[in-house]
Order: sequence, then structure tokens, then C-alpha cells
Amino acid sequence: MDGLPEAPEPLPLPVIDSHCHLDMRAGIEGLEIDEAVALAAEVGVDRFVQVGCDVEGARWSVLAAQRLAPVVATVALHPNEAPRLAAKGGREAFELAMSEIEVLAADEAVVAVGETGLDFFRTGDEGRDIQEESFRRHIQLARRLGKPVVVHDREAHADVIRVLDDEPSPPAVVLHCFSGDTDFAREAVVRGWFCSFAGTVTFKNAQPLRDALRLVPDELVLVETDAPYLTPSPHRGRPNSPYLIPHTVRTMAQVRDQSVEKLCMLLRDNTFQVFGQW
Repeated sequence: MDGLPEAPEPLPLPVIDSHCHLDMRAGIEGLEIDEAVALAAEVGVDRFVQVGCDVEGARWSVLAAQRLAPVVATVALHPNEAPRLAAKGGREAFELAMSEIEVLAADEAVVAVGETGLDFFRTGDEGRDIQEESFRRHIQLARRLGKPVVVHDREAHADVIRVLDDEPSPPAVVLHCFSGDTDFAREAVVRGWFCSFAGTVTFKNAQPLRDALRLVPDELVLVETDAPYLTPSPHRGRPNSPYLIPHTVRTMAQVRDQSVEKLCMLLRDNTFQVFGQW
């Protein structure tokens, strides 16, 4: 594992990475899932929510969760995957993929449906109808199964609120990689949605995000890597992996004017509150 960013100082209490993509080899060539899990455990990250974003990734995630005790899975078609499928293979391709996601989501190793949602950064007007349909069907699936829904929201805050408000709510809503400002944070908090913060909160230009973090009450805050993306400072620009999450946790504690120990306890309790204990 030569060439990896230096491991941060271990956290005083264990936390859970509430959203990562270990099927992407944590973004680092040669870092297999077992190595990524072991490396993270050395710095106090002892459990992982592995997120599958397409059919292949969903299958992989379920198998990983069945094999590794620290790992649980979520499955869905990513907001950009639904338009891609429809454009490439038409309605039939989308329906076949959704059918398999529905089967996989019922597996006991799967603790939530996601990441689903809306992404107006990568998907243009031509793909937005199928994207919204996919989002709604994932919300409905989560409700039927009695599982939380994990939401991807990129440049689509108002429409994410509109769709979630329009659909009967599943047991919990997690705004993965929270990217809004204080106004959006207030809307989320009043609805009881969990807000999960990633390495972006450590970026110098992310003051609006830090302002939003201050508004989220203790009982609704989560932390994640979204590995291999969104690597926290001081390693921004390099591939991310769960063992780097202490950088994010320490920044969050400073922003919230909390001790690292207290925040670690809150993050762990909240993750179990959303996804159950494992």
C-alpha cells in the first residue's frame, strides 16, 4: 500500500463511515476491500455503509455485506444511472434494472435504499423525467420495505424537497454528502432528515457548508467519506478512503464547538439510529 496518504491520528472513540463505495477499491489501485477495512479500523473507523449505485455495484455490495461483519449495504440506481440506462437501452433496460434493485433491496444485508435522488449537474433536461420517476420509485420501495432512503442531491435542492414532500415518507431520510446552505439545512431539519457531511466540509471555500453544519442538531448529524470521492484536506485531490475520515470528524467538531469525543459518540449513535445496529 505504498503511496497512500499518511494515516491521521486515530479518533478517541470509533465512528462509522455512513456512505462509501468500496467496490471502487476505495479509489486507490491495489487497496482491496479487506485492506481498506483494516486500515480504517486502525484509526477508529470500524463499520461501513457500502453503497451500490448500479446493478453490478448493488450485487457487489450485498455480497460484501454478507461476507464482512463490519459492512452493511445499500442499493439503488444512482440518479445519473437511470437516464443512462433509458438512453442506452430504452424503457426495458430501466425496468429490468429496477426489478433487480427491488429484489436486492429486500436482502437482510441491505439496510437502506440509495443512493437515489436528483442530479441536475450531470443530467440535462432530456433525462430529468426518468430521473424523477426513478427517485419516486426508490422512495416508494424504501417505504414498502420499511428501510431508510439515502438521497443524492446535486444542484437540485428545491426539487428534492418537492419530491420527498410529495411521497409518503420512509422511516428515515438521509441527505448524503449534504451540499446545501443554511436555508436548505433549515428545511431538512424541520422535516427530521439526517444530514451527512463529507470531506467537502474541510475545504477552504466551503464556509456556507460549515454554516449549515452548525445548524444541524446533534440528533440529525452523520459523517461519511463518499470514498473514493471528496477527499478531505489536507489530502484533497487524492483518492479518498475510509481511513481518512478522522480529518472530517475533527473539522466537524471544531465547527460545531464540540469535543471530538462527544461528536464521535453522536455520530455513532445517529448512524445506528438510521441503519440499525450491526
